[in-house]
Amino acid sequence: MSAYAIVETGSKQYWVEPKSILEVELLEGTGGQGEVVLDRVLFYADGNTVLVGTPVVKGAQVICENLGEIRAPKVIHYRMRRRKASRRKHGHRQDLLRLRVKDIKV
Repeated sequence: MSAYAIVETGSKQYWVEPKSILEVELLEGTGGQGEVVLDRVLFYADGNTVLVGTPVVKGAQVICENLGEIRAPKVIHYRMRRRKASRRKHGHRQDLLRLRVKDIKV
């Protein structure tokens, strides 16, 4: 089994392995950078080593390649109150950052 880690970014947790691609909420200050470092590693495991963070694993980093910004599909929220001619329609598209995991360092 290859090495994997669980990282936290944007108040969400992601299971990452080398060469995997993930889409996270847009991070501040990553506009033109080619490399992004995620340092909130909660869990790390490879064939024989398991590290559980309290709350994070000290010195662990996930190095990712920035593949660019994308937009998530539109989410429609529609609210209607019956018999009151009251309708409200809202749409939202989340900005996402696509990352390819290069390496997991502990």
